[in-house]
Amino acid sequence: RDLNLVGRSLGFINTLEIIKRVAPFDAPVLLTGETGTGKENVARSIHVMSGRRTGAFVPVNCGALPDNLLESELFGHEKGSFTDASTRQAGLVELAEHGTLLLDEVDSLTPKAQVSLLRFLQTGEYRPLGARHIVNADVRVVAATNADLALCVAQGTFREDLFYRLNVLRVETSPLRERQN
Repeated sequence: RDLNLVGRSLGFINTLEIIKRVAPFDAPVLLTGETGTGKENVARSIHVMSGRRTGAFVPVNCGALPDNLLESELFGHEKGSFTDASTRQAGLVELAEHGTLLLDEVDSLTPKAQVSLLRFLQTGEYRPLGARHIVNADVRVVAATNADLALCVAQGTFREDLFYRLNVLRVETSPLRERQN
C-alpha cells in the first residue's frame, strides 16, 4: 500500500511500527506531535491499513468550525431546521460512515462542542439538527493535536472524560528536527 510516508530516522521508523499496531483496531486514536510533523498523513495511513480502508477518510479541522455550526457540520441537518436550511445536508460523520473521521486540532473545540463530541463517542449515536430520529454511526475517530491535552485538562480547557475517550490508542509523531535522514 502506498502510505505517502517516507523516512529513515529511528523516530520515524518507530512511528510506522506503532501505526501498524494500532491500524487493525476500531478504537479511537489520539495523534500528538508538533505542527508540521505529518499527523494527517499518519491518520490516512492508519485508515489505509485498517479494515475501514474501503470507506471514506474525512478530515475536518476543528479550529475552522464555528461553534454555532459545529453540530450541523458534524451531524448534518434536516430541511427547515434553521433559517438557511433549505435542504437536508449530510454531516461529516455520515460522510465518514464505515470509514475514518479525522478531527484535526481537536484541542480547539469549545466546551459545548466537546460535550457534543463526547456524547457521540460514548454512544456512537447522533441526531442531525431538526431530525426526530437518532442515527447509529459506524465511524472510527482519529483525533490530532499539537497541544499537550493532559495539560489542557489540568488547566480546565479540555474535558478529562473526552481526553480519555480519545486517548484509547496513541501515536506520537516525532519532531522534524529528529528526522535528519
